[in-house]
Amino acid sequence: MHLAALNIPDLLLALWRGTIACDHHLGDDKSNWDWAVLRNDTVWKRHGEQVAAATPYLLGSFDRPPRNPAEKLTSGYKAMEFLNYIYGLGPGLLYGVLPMPYWKSFCKLVRGIRIVHQKSIRAEELTEADRLLLEFCVEFELLYYQRNPARIHFVRQSIHALAHLGSETTRIGPYAGVTQWTMENTIGNLSREIRQPSNPLSRSKTVEH
Repeated sequence: MHLAALNIPDLLLALWRGTIACDHHLGDDKSNWDWAVLRNDTVWKRHGEQVAAATPYLLGSFDRPPRNPAEKLTSGYKAMEFLNYIYGLGPGLLYGVLPMPYWKSFCKLVRGIRIVHQKSIRAEELTEADRLLLEFCVEFELLYYQRNPARIHFVRQSIHALAHLGSETTRIGPYAGVTQWTMENTIGNLSREIRQPSNPLSRSKTVEH
């Protein structure tokens, strides 16, 4: 849940918006960041409006449609919103915005994440997901990090974790079934069944005469 829905989106958006730390002491300069396409405030606002405008075209099964990230990103943006935004709308809305090498690499990430989220995954699909996620990890370092010591903080643990999704899916099952989604949904169902939202664990008092 946290890897795909929170950690990876947080890193990618920080890069694309140019808000991630830039180590000027080691010679890095944001003017050289050709991937920071959402750094321009006008472009970022227009992108956010496009995300929000897609809501009427999403099926109800998408659960929570993503709000305008330019306005709501720091106002309790939900994990499911990130999933629908980054892995659902992202490839379409960022086409022609991200430079083509970055966009193609991003699409590999999206395809891999979509596969491991399926409830049922064929062996050939999992092989494809594993290959694409590994390729994204390598390309991430080539495209963003570029073996530049000033950018070592770009390569977070979440990037390395993607390389294990394929093998871990083989070991413990589809990603969507072993993340926190299932547990949180069960807790929600139990809370609704108890029907005492104010104090669900209280015991009834015995009246003494």
